[in-house]
Amino acid sequence: MKPIIGITVDCTHEPENFRTRGKLELNWNYAQAVSDAGGVPILIPPTADMAQISQIIHGWLIPGGDDIDAAQFGEENHPAVQLQDPARFESEASLLKVVDKDLPVLGICYGCQFMNVTRGGKLIQHLPDEVGHSEHSEGTLQEYQIDGGSKLAAVIAVQSVAGKSYHHQAVSELGADLTIVARSDDGTVEALEATDRPWMIGVQWHPERTLEDPASRRLFEDFVNAAREFMLKAPAMSAHS
Repeated sequence: MKPIIGITVDCTHEPENFRTRGKLELNWNYAQAVSDAGGVPILIPPTADMAQISQIIHGWLIPGGDDIDAAQFGEENHPAVQLQDPARFESEASLLKVVDKDLPVLGICYGCQFMNVTRGGKLIQHLPDEVGHSEHSEGTLQEYQIDGGSKLAAVIAVQSVAGKSYHHQAVSELGADLTIVARSDDGTVEALEATDRPWMIGVQWHPERTLEDPASRRLFEDFVNAAREFMLKAPAMSAHS
């Protein structure tokens, strides 16, 4: 039996649009990466009952997206911010509160930032202001150094990984029970992991866009394998799947 991997989706809520009321969106490659790794991807819209969802998923992938409202960490938004629809953040925060603490969670780009903000951390709102360049945007292929003692290093089996970068924000102040496990050459935080959960990793780059790289594939494979182990250890959830 394959584990069910919930993927929260991007959204644009437009209640004034009488034809659609808005849109839900997810890039194909997230679902493809999960399927290729042996999981069953299901998409989770903001309107879902998160308590019910928490009972049927064995892993949670938090994909990329637009920017988190800086009000979530006590700041005014930078002029360069492109805000994520608040319905997404609010629904994901609700899901985070009700999932089992042992549920494997993989955050990518926005997902990495979400992990930090929901644990009381803060973000650099516009990296070019801090690092003096825009090389973290537009799909730049970068090399990241991984902490050799980290779970991420054990998962991907290398201490240096290449990834495509599509972000203008990044972690600044670290949230509770998180540790930084990768940085780029200019010091930008590129990966986090939780110290209080067995499998909770956030990467700032986009491994779903470099699936030809064995390290990227291993990240998804280990995530899905952890979800499978969670499924087998949770009979009540397994009965739903």
